[in-house]
Amino acid sequence: MGLFTIAYQIGSMSTVSEEEATTFMTEFEKLVKDIDAMGIFLHNSTISLPMFIPGFGVVWGLFSAWSTGFAFSAIVSISPELAKVPPLAILFLSPFGIMELTAYSLATSRSFILIKEVYRKSNLIPFLKPTIIEIGIVIGLLLAGGYLEYYMIKLVQDESITLPGF
Repeated sequence: MGLFTIAYQIGSMSTVSEEEATTFMTEFEKLVKDIDAMGIFLHNSTISLPMFIPGFGVVWGLFSAWSTGFAFSAIVSISPELAKVPPLAILFLSPFGIMELTAYSLATSRSFILIKEVYRKSNLIPFLKPTIIEIGIVIGLLLAGGYLEYYMIKLVQDESITLPGF
C-alpha cells in the first residue's frame, strides 16, 4: 500500500504538457462518456487482475499507480481549480479510493508473494487457495467500489452534493 501510494504521488507530481493533457482528456472523456457502475467495475478489474501475475503484477501495480497519478496531474493541468485538492486525498478520503487502493495493494502483494515462492522453487499448490480468495476479495471490493463511485459521480452531477472548495 505504501509503494502504491508513493508511485501514485510521484505520478501526480509529473509535469504534463498542454498537448499531453489535451490528448489524455480526449481519451478519458471517450472512456467515461457513458460509463456506469458496471463499466467502472470492469475497467478497474482489467487493471487489477493482471496484478496477480507473479512478478509482472508488482511492476504492473506500480505502473498503474504512477499512471493514475499522472492522469490526476493531467486533469489538474486542464482544470486548475482541482489543484486545491491534494492528490492523495482522492485515494484516502474517498470511500471508493480506499476500496481501490486496498484491492490493488492486495493484488500486487500477492504477486510479490508468488514470485518470491517461484524464485525459491516452492510448490505453489498451497498458495492457490489464498490467491483465489484474494481474487474474490478484490472483485468484491472493486464491484462495491464501482457502484459507490458511480453513485457519488451522479450525486455531484445532479448537484445533490458539492465538493468542498468548489
